[in-house]
This record gives sequence, structure tokens and C-alpha cells, in this order.
Amino acid sequence: MQDHEETLRKLAIRDDRLVDAILAGQRESEASSLDTRTMALVRIAALIAIDAGPPSYMNPIESALEAGATADEIVDTLEAVMPAIGVARVVSAAPKLGLALGYDVSSALEELRTEKSTG
Repeated sequence: MQDHEETLRKLAIRDDRLVDAILAGQRESEASSLDTRTMALVRIAALIAIDAGPPSYMNPIESALEAGATADEIVDTLEAVMPAIGVARVVSAAPKLGLALGYDVSSALEELRTEKSTG
């Protein structure tokens, strides 16, 4: 296991062996002090930050749920990253995250609009 300083040095010079191992998922269990649940939540936060497309959320959300995270904790990542990435990214990510959790935010909002206009 590498210490954090060695890992930082290797990442700073783009050590291909380390990068390839990380991208292949070969280092997660041995190198990371983050548990599977936390790792999945961090990945969800990163997807929110980069304004990823809806399909990108599926695997990390599935991993987070399998590792014991709740849907509420997954949605809490939106609030957690908002001060760092801004409201616009979070607003953009909310419906995408909702779809990956099986909740169609857009349809729910439309139903609310319809109820208000007819009610």
C-alpha cells in the first residue's frame, strides 16, 4: 500500500501504471481508505460537479445503494456539493439523479402544475 505522499507524487507526474490501475478498478480495495459506500457517494458528487449525463449516475448510485447508502443520503450529496460547485450544477443534476433513483422529477413537477391549474 502506498502512502498519500507517494500517491500524490505519482498522480502529479501522471504515472501510467497507477492511473491505469485506478481506472481499471484494481486499486479501490487495497489503496483507498474510503469504504465502498463513501467511494460511491464521492463519485456521485463528482458527476454532479461535472454536469454528467443521466446514464452516468446509474452505476455509482447502484453501488451506493448496494453498500448501504439510502436514497436520502444520495440526494444529500446535492446539498453537500452546492457550496463548492454552485446552484446551477445542482439544479441541473437533481432530475438526473432522480431518474437514476427511479423518480422522474420532471413528471412529478408537471403533475403538480396540472393539479394547481385544475384545482
